[in-house]
Amino acid sequence: MKTMTCKELGGACDLAFQANTFEEMAELSQQHGMEMHRQQDPAHLQAMQEMQSLMKDPAEMNAWFESKRKAFEALPE
Repeated sequence: MKTMTCKELGGACDLAFQANTFEEMAELSQQHGMEMHRQQDPAHLQAMQEMQSLMKDPAEMNAWFESKRKAFEALPE
């Protein structure tokens, strides 16, 4: 099991997520993001705006996503 924080995944806080695969980690991060959106957390809303800007360029988004995957894979178990 590996651990990454919300910030390490492009978010705004130090909440730690634990998962066995990058896909599980991404799902946990997404669920957290949806909860922070419901709560209208300003820091997370800003991070989401930055992510939406990144999503406008598919190549840039893919590069960002792969960098997060590599960071996950480099973590110790």
